[in-house]
Amino acid sequence: MASSHTAYIGLGSNLNVPLAQLRQARTALNNLRHCTVENCSRPYWSTAIGPVEQPDYLNAVLQLQTQLDPTALLSAMRQIEDEQGRTRTLHWGARTLDLDLLLFDERIIDRKDLTVPHPRLHERNFVVYPLYDIAPTLLLPDGTALTALLEQLPDTGLQLALHYL
Repeated sequence: MASSHTAYIGLGSNLNVPLAQLRQARTALNNLRHCTVENCSRPYWSTAIGPVEQPDYLNAVLQLQTQLDPTALLSAMRQIEDEQGRTRTLHWGARTLDLDLLLFDERIIDRKDLTVPHPRLHERNFVVYPLYDIAPTLLLPDGTALTALLEQLPDTGLQLALHYL
């Protein structure tokens, strides 16, 4: 029997009814073979980051138990993005769905196609706040407490959504 891993995945959307996009992504991740969504944060609205004016994002983080390895999980996440209409034409542009592999167990992965922990996790309040909601005692692979990141990041531009995924 394959071993089980804990992965944290960031979800974001600012096109085509973002709440529906995140809910559909959560269902799709839970329906992956050998994967179970264990926990999911409330969604947060955040100001879009990018080169062009675009709608605000709806962001959340979920905890996934999986028997997939990081590469297979990343591939499945890309397929879910594609199935939900994600196009990759403009870096940091508006999108129907963005799925980021934030953490995978306590692993540090540094490859051309995959970096874990996510390289900008520590500077994105729209990731740290929802991650803290579901894993307040989490330590990053380098030993940094999630609470330390929370203290460094203001909640500027964040607004807790009224809906649940």
